[in-house]
Amino acid sequence: MLDSTLGKFEANVAVAAEVPPVDVVWLSVKATQLESALGAITNPKSFKAIVPLLNGIDHVALLRSRYGPARVVPATIAGEFERTAPGRFVHRTPFAVLNVSSAGRGLLEPTVAELQKIGLTCKFIDDEPTLMWSKLVFLAPFALTTTAANKNVGEILSDPQWRSLGEACIREACAVAVAEGAKIDVEKVLSGIAGMPPGMRSSMQKDVDKQNPPELDAIAGPILRGAQKHGIEVPATKKLAAAVEERSKATLGSR
Repeated sequence: MLDSTLGKFEANVAVAAEVPPVDVVWLSVKATQLESALGAITNPKSFKAIVPLLNGIDHVALLRSRYGPARVVPATIAGEFERTAPGRFVHRTPFAVLNVSSAGRGLLEPTVAELQKIGLTCKFIDDEPTLMWSKLVFLAPFALTTTAANKNVGEILSDPQWRSLGEACIREACAVAVAEGAKIDVEKVLSGIAGMPPGMRSSMQKDVDKQNPPELDAIAGPILRGAQKHGIEVPATKKLAAAVEERSKATLGSR
């Protein structure tokens, strides 16, 4: 059951140890769970396309190396979603945004049309670097600052020190994204973060709170590695990533 700002939804879901023959595999696990999840794909020829909704960027290359470039359709999803119990999920934000590579338009248009009917904002994006980095330049600063500070968005924005650090991280992420070929408007990203629901918390923050491994490499890694590749200084990102790692080790150590 999904309790969403878009409505309440219930569906019967089959559970299996292996992915059966299907047209499309929608991959929505945590980045830290990717390898174990892929173990369920015992027949790589059993599907036409795989659509990963993971945080980060690096998983796209990994999937293409295993299943072939033509069958991997990059996509991103944005919103605050959380599993509250087995089979029960909550969607708290007033938005749910799905962006999909135009490479999957022919196969996925019917599904996207159905999702739009229930209230999702969906777009097909032609430019892959822009598709992937457009989410990461929002997600990484949001996840890193909320987790390092253990505060929600509203608390971050009302604290001058944390807000300044978060904005510096946004500018660093955008600089790396542009160097990677993405079309990014840093001022639009800054205003977008400022307009987020004040009570919103990141999934990384929730993972650390629950003593689960955070998706630190998937979310901060592309920025840190891209910065090194292009000779871009990213001190705010490094500081926040280190703080998240320290806080995660402290919570994991308290088990």
